[in-house]
Parts: sequence; C-alpha cells; structure tokens
Amino acid sequence: PAKAWVNFNGTGTVAIRGSGNVSSITDNGTGDYTVNFTTAMADANYASICNSSRSDTNNAYGNNHTSTTVPATGSIRVIAQITTTVNPNDQAYFMLAIFR
Repeated sequence: PAKAWVNFNGTGTVAIRGSGNVSSITDNGTGDYTVNFTTAMADANYASICNSSRSDTNNAYGNNHTSTTVPATGSIRVIAQITTTVNPNDQAYFMLAIFR
C-alpha cells in the first residue's frame, strides 16, 4: 500500500481534495509545492509517483512534466511544468503517491 498519497488543486489557494498521511501542502511559488507528511517516513529511500494536469478553456486536460526533488523523511517537494524547458506552472489537478 501507499505510505502517503494526495490529490490537490494547486491553483489559487492550494486545496487538498483527498489524502492519506499528508498533513498539508506548502505553496513555494508557481507550480512548486512541498507535500508534508503527517507521520515521517523511516528514511528517504522511498519511491514517488506524481502527475499533474491543468484544465484548459475547452475543458481538456494536458499532462505535464512533473518532478520531485531529493526526498526528505518529513516531506517531498514537487514541481509541475508543461515541459522541462518551460517555467513551472500551477496545476488544477496534482496527484502524488509515496511507496516504500
């Protein structure tokens, strides 16, 4: 089972739709978030799977390049952008799962 997971809206004021073992989301700036765990991981040797998408004016969804930084036991930082060459951007749908 996942050790932590979250589905949140990263536009405007960050809002968690649903989660497990996630206490909060810190908005570090456009498209840049820190997911804080309720209970810390035993170590930082876990795997993260993340995806994000945004709703465009036609209500279609576009997948984005989503990456994580070096994981920590109490949190993980995630960044969403359209491609690796475009600045981060806020996402209407952001999903993250942690496995160990």
